[in-house]
Amino acid sequence: MRIAVTIFLTDETVTPVRLARELERRGYAGLYLPEHTHIPVERTTPYPAGGDLPREYGRTLDPFVALGQAAAVTERLGLGTGVTLLAQHDPIALAKQIATLDHLSGGRFTLGLGYGWNVEEAADHGVEWRTRRELVRDRMRLMQALWSAEPTPYEGEFAAVRASHAHPKPVRKPRGPVTGPRTLVGGAAGPRLFAHIAEYADGWLPIGGRGLTESLPALRTAWADAGRDPSALQVVPYAVQPTPGKLAHYAELGIEEVVLQLPPAGEREVLGVLDEFGSFL
Repeated sequence: MRIAVTIFLTDETVTPVRLARELERRGYAGLYLPEHTHIPVERTTPYPAGGDLPREYGRTLDPFVALGQAAAVTERLGLGTGVTLLAQHDPIALAKQIATLDHLSGGRFTLGLGYGWNVEEAADHGVEWRTRRELVRDRMRLMQALWSAEPTPYEGEFAAVRASHAHPKPVRKPRGPVTGPRTLVGGAAGPRLFAHIAEYADGWLPIGGRGLTESLPALRTAWADAGRDPSALQVVPYAVQPTPGKLAHYAELGIEEVVLQLPPAGEREVLGVLDEFGSFL
């Protein structure tokens, strides 16, 4: 099983360069970074985990800039987002950004997508909350059109692009209906999420990894109904607090990669936790 990590990198934590070098040196599979552009002070959206919103949410580094630094000082480390809030981006500009990072890193990028939870943050980007899932689907399809080998137009309900020359291209070859970098969609289990995963992604990024025994059969059914290759489905539990029993259970379910949660802390504390997690490598 591949062991990757995620962390809220901020202006107060270990740096991307230092962390990436240590992860590669120690044999970790990848580094995934979350995204929040800003956190409005006045908001009614509750923090999903309960209680006060942790300080690091309002201080996160831009994940693509930070991953660019990580790519420049490593050769094998996987690089990913967990998650990119696609509804909050111009998809044409983001497609270029993603393709450039994937190209320069030699195809090491994983696009983790999410729909978001902070209504006020999304509203400042002009996002209509009730239609955000359809907006994300449209924008993902537009980006895949730009990543296609030949100029390909896309016109959807919320997004459109003319047939265009757009280089560089992501390194991975098209597989089934998916074009572009490895793409995983985060979100709570359910028929609509699983249908979208089967339509335009390589798999699921379930936060925390709970309830997989019950959820995986439904996802596999939606995947098969879409005509996708059963062996191609990827499920990557994300932001996991690990125990030997939990990881053994994931292995029994056929899961090949797990992303462990690091604290949003300085170098000394983070490297200490990497030492503790080393027993899982």
